[in-house]
Amino acid sequence: MAHVELSLSDVFVPAARTPTEPGGDNVGTWSATVSHADEPCLLIDAGTRVVAISAAGCELLCLGAPEAVVGLPLLEGGLRLLDFTAARHELPEQETDKIPPLLALHSGRLARGLLRVQPAGDDSTYATVDAISTPVLTEGSVSGSLTFFSAI
Repeated sequence: MAHVELSLSDVFVPAARTPTEPGGDNVGTWSATVSHADEPCLLIDAGTRVVAISAAGCELLCLGAPEAVVGLPLLEGGLRLLDFTAARHELPEQETDKIPPLLALHSGRLARGLLRVQPAGDDSTYATVDAISTPVLTEGSVSGSLTFFSAI
């Protein structure tokens, strides 16, 4: 008969809302992580400016190099959104607030949805991506959103 032994020990658990770096906020903390991530991801601040984007995120969203996108407003930084009709028209401005990164930012809740993106100057190719976004909180209020993407 097998013998199983179980041992319990105390584990250090940081207190809720304890910053991992002195003087750091969540957007700043996530910025370094997103910038170096192998996964396609994006971090925007409360003003919808791109704070950080991974190289894989730029490639998947047809945005070029991360350095060219960081600091620009999300929808003015080259992200070209298309609707899901057969004609693939550019997404109307009134519909852009419904994309997951902006929805998570404005609602303060998780958001998920599909996006169809197209490289600037290339009307023949496009990509469809699944986006999952979460609000980033600083001192209890929404200060940005973090989005992970997956190709469909």
